[in-house]
Amino acid sequence: MENDKRRVWAWALYDWGNSAFATTVMSGFFPIFFKQYWSQGVSSTESTFHLGLVNGLSSLMVVVLAPVLGAIADRGGLRKRFLLGFAFLGILMTASLSWVAEGQWLLAASLFGCGVIGFSGSIVFYDALIVGICREPERERVSALGYGLGYLGGGLLFAVNVWMTLSPQTFGLADSAQAVRLSFVLVALWWLLFSVPLILFVKEPAPAAAQSSLGAVRGGFRQLRETLAHIRQRRDVFWFLLAYWLYIDAVDTIIRMAVDYGVALGFDSNSLIVALLITQFVGFPAALLYGWLGSRIGAKAGILIAIGVYIAVTFYAFFMESVEEFYVLAVTVGLVQGGIQALSRAFYSRLIPPERTGEFFGFYNMLGKFAAVLGPVLVGWVGIMTGSSRYGILSVVLLLVAGGLLLLRVDGRGGRVVKAEA
Repeated sequence: MENDKRRVWAWALYDWGNSAFATTVMSGFFPIFFKQYWSQGVSSTESTFHLGLVNGLSSLMVVVLAPVLGAIADRGGLRKRFLLGFAFLGILMTASLSWVAEGQWLLAASLFGCGVIGFSGSIVFYDALIVGICREPERERVSALGYGLGYLGGGLLFAVNVWMTLSPQTFGLADSAQAVRLSFVLVALWWLLFSVPLILFVKEPAPAAAQSSLGAVRGGFRQLRETLAHIRQRRDVFWFLLAYWLYIDAVDTIIRMAVDYGVALGFDSNSLIVALLITQFVGFPAALLYGWLGSRIGAKAGILIAIGVYIAVTFYAFFMESVEEFYVLAVTVGLVQGGIQALSRAFYSRLIPPERTGEFFGFYNMLGKFAAVLGPVLVGWVGIMTGSSRYGILSVVLLLVAGGLLLLRVDGRGGRVVKAEA
């Protein structure tokens, strides 16, 4: 039992480490530094286009690679190796950002794009390893532990990095720009350090049959074709993936658009950074509590409750007028954000064949990378049509409702699709 706990904590600590990239780099400093420092002499609209393009291309790369590499990893027992390969790519690219000179937006964008590929690619195989580290009844709590530690670890380092930029002299730094550069190095070191337990204590599940590298590649592509057919046949997996794509698209849209929405309402940037920190630290205990709740009432019920909370949050945001109300929104989102992600991962793990976790989680993460595509377009289009950003943000309710209704069709007890009542 002790060894089981050690593997669980070693697995979960990887989330503690890599979440620093998501908070400090992706959500926090890179977008601001890219526009204000690396894109000197470039118009604001052009730099926004560059940033959007690199985000889109890197996500598309992961979308294309994830299912194929997942299938190959399953056939060859390579999940852990692929995870570490992508992780080291992300770590190296993140550290390299600190040496990019002012005005070198193309180099900065290229390194960032490769960092996103490393970060996102590693998560495909990280998720797939959950099946081998704990028993099925424990997956809700173990999945929630990973997300909870991610919020705490990423939030702690982000708080230190924010402090460094607000008071660089306290840390013996010349200015905020130097603090941001140092932050990229700290993220890389943090990510590397907390990957070590996974390297040492998490074992690769053995493949069904040993294969050569070339055989694993050939078998991986063949298995991928079989998986596409398998998903079409397994209505439980198909309907869940469709539901997940819709509701997680809405969740990611709220995460990514909240700061822009706050700016549109006239809130200052410092207040928005504080709100982001609030979400991180509330998300840690909330994700753990949600994992416990999911183990009691079932993952499906927990997801539906979170969807209901997000619907209420969206209506709340529509009427929001003050920064204090924005803080309330940040706390509420923190209460369910990690929970809906953790329970979705655990619920999905029950629906798929255990010998094909890398492959099936490749599709799962592929949909995750497609998330926040439909939502932002919907928000922007509705905002233009109505002339109000409030109506734009309200439109994500459509995605939440549609995702919830589709999820109701999947039987949470056995993964079978529930036939609609006549």
